[in-house]
Amino acid sequence: MKFHLISGGCGFVGRNMVQRIYKTTNDAVVFIDNLLVGKHPSEWLGLPRAGKRGNMEIFGEDERLFFIHDDFRNFLREMGQNPNWVQETYGLEFDKFEDVFHFAAIVGGRAVIDGDPMMVALDLAIDAEFFFWVCRYQPARVLYPSSSAAYPVNLQTESGAIALQESDIDFNNMGQPDMTYGWSKLTGEYLAKIAAEYYDLKVTCIRPFSGYGEDQDLTYPIPAIAQRIARREDPIEVWGSGKQGRDFVHIEDVMDCIFVAMDKIHDGTAINIGMGRLTSFLEIIEVLSKIAGYEPAIKPLLDKPVGVHSRYCNMDFVQEKLGWEAKITMEEGMRRVYQAALAREQAAKVS
Repeated sequence: MKFHLISGGCGFVGRNMVQRIYKTTNDAVVFIDNLLVGKHPSEWLGLPRAGKRGNMEIFGEDERLFFIHDDFRNFLREMGQNPNWVQETYGLEFDKFEDVFHFAAIVGGRAVIDGDPMMVALDLAIDAEFFFWVCRYQPARVLYPSSSAAYPVNLQTESGAIALQESDIDFNNMGQPDMTYGWSKLTGEYLAKIAAEYYDLKVTCIRPFSGYGEDQDLTYPIPAIAQRIARREDPIEVWGSGKQGRDFVHIEDVMDCIFVAMDKIHDGTAINIGMGRLTSFLEIIEVLSKIAGYEPAIKPLLDKPVGVHSRYCNMDFVQEKLGWEAKITMEEGMRRVYQAALAREQAAKVS
């Protein structure tokens, strides 16, 4: 049986990856999270706990999911001293991790990126220790998730926004990324290129744009707006004017693109993942309100942080090199998010 490793496995993207691997393969997954932001697996896996060994919990009757409650940096340091530490500590029988997915990071929407930028800068430490370890451990493949925040902010203004393409990030001619989060992800991309070139590591980088989904935390705008609409609030509050826009892509499409990219890109090249479409928050409210069947007024909150005005991507490179494009339309994705929000509201009323 193959074993894969996922850091930050209880965050939004991480838990979707855990579920995707479990449902589509017969492989095992070791996933790690300190649960400062992530949710405990009992809240989202829908599988029975099959056992416990120290701070590791085993899930599923087939015992293929292994959750370790810890800071990922502690795990890296233990594995750095002893490559077989996880096998010896928890009694797991496998030779080596196959694919390693690195989702551990400190981020929480604009409130954290703008509100505590030095805490976000700790991602630099997490990523440095991660790449130091994988270059020595040499798993079969590595995924490093960068971010659309790595792109120069001067290309995302109200008057000068463009569809961002991969070549707009040039390490020989740097632009200013978005706060410490953007800088940390940009540095991670550089480390990924070094890992591939100097250490012969098979590493894939992705730049997801604004991923969303039914189980995303309410600290993010799409589920937060959907929850307000499920409550039929009137007016609906929106951060900023609501005219600022993003490239919203459903998490299922993000997962699909990741595996296509990992099969075809091994040299640290970073690719966009998005719809290639700019959508404002006012448009999101309009789509969700139409699904809910009412027309609320809009209340702008001009004192809230909003980040850059317009961030969306050009998907030509991905379509040409990988033959991939997103499948879930904006309307379908928002319908799913609204239905999930409505279900939460109904469950809250029952309880």
